[in-house]
Amino acid sequence: MSHLRYLDPVILVIIFTQLSAGLKCVCQLCVNHTCETDADGACWNSVMLINGKEEAVKSCLSPSELKGQVFCYSSRNVSKRNCCFTDFCNNETLHLKPEPSPEGFGWSQLELAAVILVPSCLVCVGVVLGVCAIQSLRCTHIKARKQDPEELLDDQTLASPDKCLKELIFDMSTSGSGSDNGSWTQLWLVSEYHEHGSLFDYLNRYTVSVEGMIVLALSIASGIAHLHMEIIGTQGKPAIAHRDIKSKNILIKKNGMAAIADLGLAVKHDSSTNTIDIPINHRVGTKRYMAPEILDDSINMSSFESFKRADIYSTGLVFWELARRCSVRGIHEDFQMPYYDQVSSDPSVEDMRKVVCEQKLRPNIPNQWQSCEALRVVGKIMRECWYINPAARLTALRVKKTLSQVTVVKDVKE
Repeated sequence: MSHLRYLDPVILVIIFTQLSAGLKCVCQLCVNHTCETDADGACWNSVMLINGKEEAVKSCLSPSELKGQVFCYSSRNVSKRNCCFTDFCNNETLHLKPEPSPEGFGWSQLELAAVILVPSCLVCVGVVLGVCAIQSLRCTHIKARKQDPEELLDDQTLASPDKCLKELIFDMSTSGSGSDNGSWTQLWLVSEYHEHGSLFDYLNRYTVSVEGMIVLALSIASGIAHLHMEIIGTQGKPAIAHRDIKSKNILIKKNGMAAIADLGLAVKHDSSTNTIDIPINHRVGTKRYMAPEILDDSINMSSFESFKRADIYSTGLVFWELARRCSVRGIHEDFQMPYYDQVSSDPSVEDMRKVVCEQKLRPNIPNQWQSCEALRVVGKIMRECWYINPAARLTALRVKKTLSQVTVVKDVKE
């Protein structure tokens, strides 16, 4: 400043005035959109992200604010601030721009979601297609297998063993009770689960004691008697004939008792009108267990008693299967189905008619059953269930009462 002493005093005043004067800056909220800073001030320009929108602010910055330097720092992707030191240097609109990642390959949230979701969806679609393919192969395999020898004669029954789950669901969803408004009601029957399976399965795996045989036979007879009986009242039921009694349609409970299952072919009797809901194809059931009058087509279709008597014939065959597996002194027979030694594994109606009606053969009752009172009684019941004359057969109620009077005497060492 030594050289200034040679200047005119008026000129010095002007120079110091200019040096001490502030800056002129753009100010959005000021008169004429202009503000002037104090000496050593600065112009301020900023933009901030508020509620997803960029908001710009332009004004003057005091020396004290400038010394704090807080107003001059920026925050990535949220705000940008700029301090400048010439007149109207803040007359510029700042914008926020996403900064690239250090590698230069940043992902947006949408891109990340796409990268994660697309492969996941493709995996799910692949799994579903795989399951469908396996199910289709399973259905094809089941159809290709040999027909069950004990398949019901009625081809239209939904409970066909050759149908896979997919076909059964389709059958049930396309058959129901129509209503006047055009809608359909799907009827589903849910039954209790019995882990021992059917009597057929049970006797194939296990033998039974004398007490166990009587319990099973009595519970079978009780179930059939209940079906055959009409009960009057609000909690009543019509008389019902099962029409497909066999060991595969009898389930074994945990307590050793039996339950009658599969009423898909049953018919009921309306006592008020003396009518029977008989389907068009009346010759139904399992051929091996058909009564003589069904095999030779002589059954009286107008009498409900005829259907009950046919059930009794089949019950006698089931008792024979059960008694063979009764162990006395460790002696018992292998499991066999009725007429195993007379017909093939898949007999026709004609085969059964020749054996049952023409030759009048019945399953063999071993002589050793006479040495056990319980087996002797059960054998007698069988013979009275197998009479060629349906009217001579026992009723289900009489079978039940006879079995309930059997006393198992511990006269043998097992």
